[in-house]
Amino acid sequence: MDKIGLFGGSFNPIHHGHLIIARALAERANLSRVIFLPCGEPPHKDETQLIDGVHRGEMVKLAIAGEPLFAFSDYDLIRPGPTFTIETVRHFRSEFGKDVELHWIIGADTLRELPTWRLVTDLVDECRVVTAVRSGWTSDVWEELAQTFSFDQIARLREDVYETPLIDISATDIRHRMAADRSIRYLVPQGVAGYIRDNDLYLT
Repeated sequence: MDKIGLFGGSFNPIHHGHLIIARALAERANLSRVIFLPCGEPPHKDETQLIDGVHRGEMVKLAIAGEPLFAFSDYDLIRPGPTFTIETVRHFRSEFGKDVELHWIIGADTLRELPTWRLVTDLVDECRVVTAVRSGWTSDVWEELAQTFSFDQIARLREDVYETPLIDISATDIRHRMAADRSIRYLVPQGVAGYIRDNDLYLT
């Protein structure tokens, strides 16, 4: 069965950490492709620092150019209203059909937030929720999640936890460095760095 990863996020901006984690998860979970999905209106994040989706989408395309493992979709950017994961997953289910196994990629910090997501128990049944964690990660989150998910759902969530490389790069730090007129070289792909500077992004 073909396995496709769906990697949603603000990508504000996309950086090497995103790319390294996406590749690591693709290798660990045997994914044939990872689709990057910049969000439109994230329901769980502060939008005050979120630049226009056109810019974020262009930076993702520059970051993954020439990499056959990665693909880009603007589905979450162009659809109206808040970006709810269950709706995105159902869109790609209708696009790819039932013979493709969909994997939604999250970080370890997001596990605890899952009970607040729309129709999250349906989401866990309709796709694999793949969690990227750092080496040696431990958490008591499973006891909390047991109040929302069934025993079988918890088992599936635990099965899809994968260790990924420790990459200490954050989009917040990149934005701060741009505002302070400091270099972002080695933090983002060269094409992304050029796009940020050419479009005067993150200067304040």
